[in-house]
Amino acid sequence: MTRAYAFDGVVAALLAYLIAGAVLDPPGPAYAGPAAVAWLSGLAVALPLVVRRRWPLPVLAVVTAAAAIATATGVVGLGVIVVTWFPVAFALYTAATAAARRASAIALAGALAAPAVTVPWLYLRTGVTTADAPGSEVPLWWQVELGVTVVLLTAAWSIGGLIRWRRALQTDAARRLARDAVAGERLRIARELHDIVGHSLSLIAVKATVANHIAEEKPAETRAALLTIEKTSRSALTEIRRLLDVLRADDDPASAELAPAPGPADLPDLVERLRSGSFHIDLELDGTAELPTAIGLTVYRIVQESLTNVIKHAGASRCRVSVRAAGGEVRIDVTDDGRGRQPARRRRVGQGLIGMRERVTMYRGRLVTRTRPDGGFEVSAAIPYTAVEETA
Repeated sequence: MTRAYAFDGVVAALLAYLIAGAVLDPPGPAYAGPAAVAWLSGLAVALPLVVRRRWPLPVLAVVTAAAAIATATGVVGLGVIVVTWFPVAFALYTAATAAARRASAIALAGALAAPAVTVPWLYLRTGVTTADAPGSEVPLWWQVELGVTVVLLTAAWSIGGLIRWRRALQTDAARRLARDAVAGERLRIARELHDIVGHSLSLIAVKATVANHIAEEKPAETRAALLTIEKTSRSALTEIRRLLDVLRADDDPASAELAPAPGPADLPDLVERLRSGSFHIDLELDGTAELPTAIGLTVYRIVQESLTNVIKHAGASRCRVSVRAAGGEVRIDVTDDGRGRQPARRRRVGQGLIGMRERVTMYRGRLVTRTRPDGGFEVSAAIPYTAVEETA
């Protein structure tokens, strides 16, 4: 802002000098009064421009009144009266960029009315004609003087209006982008909730069914199943609470501290919850510490959804999970020894596979889901990433 005031100060000083020079040495008859009056006139018309950005409409009113008084009293350069109205053009431009449409139109009408009255009045009062200044470079006609002034003021107002319209478009575009960003974030949260609830409820249902069938014969496995149900439900509640907290306002005093998003480091705990006496999971992690948070969350969700599908549909006894990150790409492989992909299974897990594919595609990755030739099912994904820079 200080730089803007300095710029306007320089412009005001130059315009004051230009106006005083035009009054003292015009194409037509020179001003017969004291030179000090010419300088005071230039300063009165131009100096208010220093604060035009802060008070655009008051400054326009002041400079228009000063220019009108100078014109009516003859303290102008005949033949170049438009020079005295240069500051009015600057002020009118600023008012057009800052004021509402109606106020801007009223400002234009007032700015045009002032020279429309004072310029013809000056020529009619003094009776100056081209014959009074045969060496004049321009014709001394009030119609020409007024026309040039009107064109200048109208052009300045039009440019200011265009700038205001452009700024309004930019503001509207920024508002739409912000609204789209919010909508995208809410969609991401909805997908997260789908993954959490879908995985957790599926696992709880499977473990509850197992516990119900083996409650009397195998109490140890029943307790393990109930323990898994307890851990899964608590974990799901924690993640759901974390996501719902994101939807709260930042200044909401009830907002809880957000837990970190799950990532590859949480996969061992996930695998431990899903293991049972009849279902074994092998987990292999390599180079996952450098993964960005968003990529890590995607890896976690892909593995989580894949294991949920294996437990629900595959009837597998063993599953292998491999997550390897190297060379700017993380590769996820989940294979099982179950039944493979049956037609009924395709219908049931379609949404989960679609969700995984959307996550991978968002990062321009690749996803392959297929029945293995030697039995079982395979989910394979490759996602490019930029490694997180380590800080000292």
